[in-house]
Amino acid sequence: MARVEVKQLLEAGVHFGHLTRKWNPNMAPYIYMERNGIHVINLYKTVAKLDETNEALKKIAASGRKILFVATKKQAKDIVAEKAANVNMPYITERWPGGMLTNFVTIRKAVKKMASIDRMKKDGTFLTLSKKERLQVDRLRAKLEKNLGSISEMTRLPGALFIVDTMREHIAVKEAQKLNIPIFAMVDTNCDPRDVDYLIPSNDDASKSIDIIMTEVTNAVAEGLAERKAEKGDSEGKSDKKDKAPKKKVTAEKPTPTPAKVDTKPAPVVDKVPNVEVNVEATKEAVAADAKVEADDLTKVEGIGPKAAEALVAAGIATYADLSEGDAEKIKEILTEASSRMAHLDPTSWPKQAKMAAEGKWDELKEWQDNVKGGVE
Repeated sequence: MARVEVKQLLEAGVHFGHLTRKWNPNMAPYIYMERNGIHVINLYKTVAKLDETNEALKKIAASGRKILFVATKKQAKDIVAEKAANVNMPYITERWPGGMLTNFVTIRKAVKKMASIDRMKKDGTFLTLSKKERLQVDRLRAKLEKNLGSISEMTRLPGALFIVDTMREHIAVKEAQKLNIPIFAMVDTNCDPRDVDYLIPSNDDASKSIDIIMTEVTNAVAEGLAERKAEKGDSEGKSDKKDKAPKKKVTAEKPTPTPAKVDTKPAPVVDKVPNVEVNVEATKEAVAADAKVEADDLTKVEGIGPKAAEALVAAGIATYADLSEGDAEKIKEILTEASSRMAHLDPTSWPKQAKMAAEGKWDELKEWQDNVKGGVE
């Protein structure tokens, strides 16, 4: 992944912040200086945070989870819609529907209503309606398409949110926090960075600034999707080779019988075990290497973000089986010790979800996650 340079960000105007009287003091670590009553953002920190954000988004995309892009301001909506559509990710560029995440079941019903209207038009049922009814149905279809058309393929809660201007999209931020969904965002000097898990300090008002940041972010998502596709291709290719490999017929040769010799001498009695030097440390390392299990992708459990997954793996909970046997209170302690920002997470349902994942019941897990809001029963 080509890293964006500070000069490119400077030319795009990413460094321009808001007026000093409108600043949020929590953004102080990311502000370089003040010039003519306007704060200037430290672009070196922007580049560092952008790299960190891209790495996390790449992992989420590679895991198969959807990333919901949110931008309803005029100068950002067209750019976000184009970039998100290029990587086949859902986006909201009109009004944020209240309860989009916290009341996701109802939103899905509205999307299904749109699909049922399309079926009516295909099978001819639409033509049996009166002219007035057809007009009403068409208006309803157009309204649903405008507000929810971009999320029609999002059948479950997204794995992450990417927001342009957290001040404007404060409802989306609150809903994501309630459901423990990781938040990625472009954060200007008037925003609160504490509301965001992965922030990119940048100008969120200029179209050039939004365009260059969105380009870098979507490129990282595209790389994650490419990795996932390559892994699937490799696994399918290996399975095909195994199926097509010719099976060799093994004919066992019968050994020629040899007359058994009876030894009349008594067997020697061994009083002591021969002195063999054993490298204890090497043996321990070998046993540890054999016992080491490859970590599962814990972010597939609803409510676990990339940072929470890292904390669990560091604490020895690396697989679905480990998590299914875990205690919710102990998991809560692990997360709180790792970071105070994860103290609000509710791991009550994680062992139940992990058990389904460990048993390979992915369809059952997906259905459970679709029906339960945010993984909280």
